[in-house]
Amino acid sequence: MRLSANAIYEMAPIASGDNILLIMLPGARHTPQNLRENGFIQALRERNLPVDVLALDAHADLYLDRADIEQLLHQTLDAACLHGYRRIWLFGISLGGSGAMICATQRTAEIEGLFLLAPFLGTRGIVAEVEAAGGLADWRPGEIGNRDHERALLEQIRCSPIGSDEFPAVYLGFGREDRYRGASMLLLKRISPQYVVTRTGGHDWETWKGLWNMMLDKKPFVVSSKAGKWK
Repeated sequence: MRLSANAIYEMAPIASGDNILLIMLPGARHTPQNLRENGFIQALRERNLPVDVLALDAHADLYLDRADIEQLLHQTLDAACLHGYRRIWLFGISLGGSGAMICATQRTAEIEGLFLLAPFLGTRGIVAEVEAAGGLADWRPGEIGNRDHERALLEQIRCSPIGSDEFPAVYLGFGREDRYRGASMLLLKRISPQYVVTRTGGHDWETWKGLWNMMLDKKPFVVSSKAGKWK
């Protein structure tokens, strides 16, 4: 696969016939190297998971024009499929969670599951608007401007079959003191509670690392079918 200079592509040391790829999307001011330095890839290796990792250099500027992040995600997914990966998972921290949801709602059939750590899906103002309406199911976006990317994404999520067998498995984690936890609370109503992990902490690496280990302890890669739905 053709990658940017800052991207990380690491194959699992243990061979597997499953061809699992985890595409990782860092937060707004973070890099793929930050994910490595904070042990997110190592956590997979410590568990001997046969999962290849592709950490993208999906910096904040790409999200300013939604077409840019969409292009990167579509090109990456196309390349992964051509490379022979049949089990593709997405991982997103903070703003990276926005990218993961963009990809999952647009390429639903090709994604097996996703991990969302304190996902940033919109400013606190629009999240409060959705909460006041009673949640995503009752909220209506109104007119969506060409550059109103947050409202457009929330509408995509609202209209998606998230939480059903038609949508990828969703693992959600957030710190209970996280200032952006409002977006996670919206998703709580749409996904299976057994795939939600929380802990004391805020919007920081220590909290995210703990949540990531809690998610992996649930053995998300054991089955090849799309699991984790609210039955």
